[in-house]
Amino acid sequence: MSTLKMRMIFTLVACVSLMSGPILADELFDQGKDVFQQLAQPSCTICHTLNDAGSSGEIGPKLDDLKPTVEQVANAVSGGVGIMPAFEEILSAEQIKAVAHYVSTASRQ
Repeated sequence: MSTLKMRMIFTLVACVSLMSGPILADELFDQGKDVFQQLAQPSCTICHTLNDAGSSGEIGPKLDDLKPTVEQVANAVSGGVGIMPAFEEILSAEQIKAVAHYVSTASRQ
């Protein structure tokens, strides 16, 4: 195989790799938003304010002000905090990862 063909293949693979990262991140964001707004029961929107979700709950912290990390959200969702129930047995690990990514990202926009 010629050097030119090898460079073209490498460039194509690199471009595809770079483009798939944001696409996958957006999918995770969208999945997390769905968990936040609809799948978690009770819905996160009942208690939490998060501008991106259009929610204005007054029971839990205002997530736009708190700006929690992915790890903080995952821990809170899994084990509960204060009066917030644990969702570890209600949501899958993938759903918890998605909602943690969503809240952390959306609260920083």
